Amino acid sequence: MKSGTFSLSRRALLSAMAAAAAVVSFGFGTPAQADPLKVSAIYTVPVEQQWVSRIHKALNAAKERGDISYEFSENVANTDYERVMREYAENESDLIVGEVFGVERAARKVAADYPKTAFLMGSSFAPDGDNFSVFDNFIHEPSYLVGMAAGAATKSNKIGMVGGFAIPEVNRLMHAFMEGAKSVNPDVEFMVTFINSWYDPPKAKEASFAMIDKGADVMYAERFGVSDAAKERGILAVGNVIDTAADYPGTILGSALWHMEATIDHAIEAVKAGNFKAEDYGKFSYMEFGGGSVVLDASLLPEGTVAKVEAKQAEILGGKFTVTVNDEEPKSSM
Repeated sequence: MKSGTFSLSRRALLSAMAAAAAVVSFGFGTPAQADPLKVSAIYTVPVEQQWVSRIHKALNAAKERGDISYEFSENVANTDYERVMREYAENESDLIVGEVFGVERAARKVAADYPKTAFLMGSSFAPDGDNFSVFDNFIHEPSYLVGMAAGAATKSNKIGMVGGFAIPEVNRLMHAFMEGAKSVNPDVEFMVTFINSWYDPPKAKEASFAMIDKGADVMYAERFGVSDAAKERGILAVGNVIDTAADYPGTILGSALWHMEATIDHAIEAVKAGNFKAEDYGKFSYMEFGGGSVVLDASLLPEGTVAKVEAKQAEILGGKFTVTVNDEEPKSSM
């Protein structure tokens, strides 16, 4: 920078423009529009994968509103994740979003090296420094509710559960589901397995077939591929994170849904206001904030099941019932 001159950082410039817009709006007609925030995202799997698709959907919604510009990289290997993070930071992204479960240490070092950039990352650990916020899919509440439906629907009292990795993000959903099923059917038993992959539908499908062969008549589809096996064998399945009922008619009895809009919108507002800080965004996935919901197919459930689930949902939202958060690895009970 030449002597006697100065430059505004992108974030400072946005803050200044926002302040100017506020002045203009005070009796001077239509307020001026600040430039949209520059947001970048890094995904280790395709954006079609259910977990990442929720983040992608929320960011696209913000883009369509004109709040942000949005670019992303998908299928980024863990060994390449740090490089991509640094490239986006160097290109003056205001907010970088992603999931760093396999690259925690490297990702946090990048954030420390770029203190003026806001980072919002899916993580099993705590926020870090001044600019590294974390989020998680705390949809244990809808998982409990759809577990109630599954417990009521099973006739063999055997439910199969196929997960990606035995990490807290997955474990807590499985435990909540199991607890919900047990609450209406104490005799239900569970078969639990992990495929150790975030995206391997054939492997998840084969694991499901093995459980169905052992008597499971309801499958918990934490991964893609499980519902395909259920459809082929003519049994029921429970969806996770997204609603795939339209793709598997007559198979999906219900789903625990994750909505990332509240999480993303809070981060965008904080960056725009110039007060983004390192914090845990996990609470924005709770049903109270609109971060989770449950959808059921009454035609596939015993009479009265939907009413029971709705009553329990009202208790959760009214603060009269709390779903336990259990991050320990779930085990088979049969």
